[in-house]
Amino acid sequence: MRSGARAAVLCAAFAVAAASAGTAARAAAPDEPPPGTPPASGRYAATLCVTSASQTPSCGPAELSVRGPDVVLQVADIVWRLRLSGRQAAVVVTQGSVQIDEFDAGAQWSGASLRFDDDDKRLRYEVQVGARRTR
Repeated sequence: MRSGARAAVLCAAFAVAAASAGTAARAAAPDEPPPGTPPASGRYAATLCVTSASQTPSCGPAELSVRGPDVVLQVADIVWRLRLSGRQAAVVVTQGSVQIDEFDAGAQWSGASLRFDDDDKRLRYEVQVGARRTR
């Protein structure tokens, strides 16, 4: 599948997943860690915003799990698995049990947000970390 077609599929899948999850106000921000520092290991409510070069950001609720350098982000049945190393991330995207994409990305924690880019598809992702979940 061409890069542009994959970007369109990912944007459409995200829009459907966000719509099915309903619109939710941004979760209350946790005590923000210093810039460049990930939050403590655990599960969090989050908001994911995806921006393509030609469209305004599309945002919706997400679930975030942080375990050291491993970050798992989920919106409905779409899951982004990131392995962070410095300012880089290896990203694998699955829908259900099917891998739909894999890419290397520039990635950076900034306060209570994680930003990463898929340069090939001209997509920018921003994950705004919300309240910590206890279950």
